Amino acid sequence: MTSVGRLFVALLVIVLLLLQYKLWLGDASYRSNRALSEEISRIEQQIEEAKRRNMVLRADVNNLKTRDEALEELAREELGLVRQDEIFFRIVEKPKKTDE
Repeated sequence: MTSVGRLFVALLVIVLLLLQYKLWLGDASYRSNRALSEEISRIEQQIEEAKRRNMVLRADVNNLKTRDEALEELAREELGLVRQDEIFFRIVEKPKKTDE
């Protein structure tokens, strides 16, 4: 093999090693792409959960806007409000004793 041929082969080996380095250890490496893919999957799951929560909240808001009974029920449950002519009774059960 001539010296030009050896130089060409050496140059090709160096280029191949540089490409392998970028593929496995560089900024756009296989490992970093895999980590980004996993993060994208996790974020997509969070987005789907947020969409489901938003749908429930939208339904609640629509219900509160259209039904007075829903607004009254929410005021009773969340704020403990009662009408002026009502008497409110809260029944509290005694905690059950556990056998130890």
